[in-house]
Amino acid sequence: MEQLPKVFPLKCAVQKYLWGKVGIDSEVAKLSLSADSTFEVDENLTYAELWMGTHPNGPSRIISGSGDADIDLGAWVKKNADSIGKDMEKDKNLAFLFKVLSVKTALSIQAHPDKVLAEKIHHEKPDIYKDPNHKPEMAIALTPFKGLCGFRPITEVAGFLKYIEEFRTAVGGQYVVKLLTASKCMDPKMHREAMKDCFTGLMNQKKETIHTQLSSLISHVAQLEKEGKDTSGYEADVLLKLNKEFPGDVGCFAIYFLNIVNLKPGEAMFLRASLPHAYLSGDCIECMACSDNTIRAGLTSKLRDVELLCEMLDYTSNTVAQTKFRPIKRGDVTYYKPDVEDFMVTKVEVPADCTSGVLHSIDSASICIIIEGDGQASSSTLVNALDLSKGSVFFIAANEEVHLTVSSQGMLVFRASYNVKIPSA
Repeated sequence: MEQLPKVFPLKCAVQKYLWGKVGIDSEVAKLSLSADSTFEVDENLTYAELWMGTHPNGPSRIISGSGDADIDLGAWVKKNADSIGKDMEKDKNLAFLFKVLSVKTALSIQAHPDKVLAEKIHHEKPDIYKDPNHKPEMAIALTPFKGLCGFRPITEVAGFLKYIEEFRTAVGGQYVVKLLTASKCMDPKMHREAMKDCFTGLMNQKKETIHTQLSSLISHVAQLEKEGKDTSGYEADVLLKLNKEFPGDVGCFAIYFLNIVNLKPGEAMFLRASLPHAYLSGDCIECMACSDNTIRAGLTSKLRDVELLCEMLDYTSNTVAQTKFRPIKRGDVTYYKPDVEDFMVTKVEVPADCTSGVLHSIDSASICIIIEGDGQASSSTLVNALDLSKGSVFFIAANEEVHLTVSSQGMLVFRASYNVKIPSA
C-alpha cells in the first residue's frame, strides 16, 4: 500500500434509500455533484445519505491521484493505526461514522441499545443485530430539520388523551386512567411507569383498532381543515404527513407521546441510548458510533421488535428545549461534544471577510466535509495543497494541523473525530 501524506481527499458512498430527497433537491446529491464532476444526478432517484468513514456497508475510498485504483480507507487505517490516535489505535478502526442525510419521507420510530444490551441482543440474534456495539448519534441541522425525540412532558400527553377520543381508544382505557392520575402528581417514577404502560399499550394494540381509530381521526382533522378551523391541537401537519407516507401505521399516534422538534441550521439533537426518535424531514449532518444496531416499532416496513423497544426505552419526560443539544461555542468554532467517547463534531466557520482558517491538531484522526466555500488545505506533510470546494471530503491523521486558505466569501466546515479535549486555541 502506497505511502500517503497525513491529509488526503476521500470519495464517499452515496446511499439511495427510498426515504431520501429526490434528485437535486437532496443536499446529499448537491454536495456529491459539486465535489465530483463524474457524479450524475438522476431526477427520478432518491439520494438519502453520504457516508464518510470505514463502515463495511459503505466505506470511503482514498483518492490516489496517481491514476492507480482508489484505496479503501478501512484498509489504510488498519495498516496505519498509529495515525488515528491513541484511543482508537487498539481497535485499528475509526470509532465513528460521519454522514450527511437528506430526509423527505419519515424514518422509522426507533431507539438504539446501550453497550450491555447491544452485546446481549447480538449474542441472541446475530442475524438481526449484527454487532455488539452501541449506536449513540447526533443530528446537526443543515436546513430546517424536523424530528421526533424523547417523551413529552406527561401533562402534554394527558392533554392529548383528554382531547382526542381516537387516541384514548388506541392506547386503551385502563392505561389512560393511570396516566391521567399520574399527571396530577409530582412523582417522576409514577410518570415513567404510566408513560411506559400507555406507550406499550398503544404499540401492542390490535391492528384493526389502530386502522379504525386513525382513519376516524384523519377524517375529522381533514374536515376541520376544510372548514378553516384550527387543527394545531392535533399536530395536524405531522399527523397528515405520516399517515400519507405510512397509512394506518401505529407510529402516527406516537406523535402524541414524543416531542416534535424543529431545528434551525446549526441546532442539534443528541440521540443517546434508549431515547425514542425519528427523523421526519430536512437535511442534517449526522455522526454516530460505528454500529448498525437499530430497534424499530413504527413507521416502517422493516422488522419491528415491539417488545424489546418498549422494555428498553427511557420514559423520562422532557420539554422540546431540554431535548435540543447545547454545543460549546468559541469564536468561529462550535464544538458538539456529547457524553460518549466515540465521537464529537466540530463546526468551523471562516467569516466572509477572512481568507484563512485553522483545523487544530487533536489526538484523533478526523474526517472533514466542506458545506460551503472554496479554497485549499495545506499541512506540513502535504507537498501540494488540496483543492477544496463545496462537497469536498478529506481525512486528517491524528496530531496533524491543517491550514485553510479561503478564496470564496467565507467557508463552512464540519469535522468528525473521537471525543477528545478541545484545543486551547
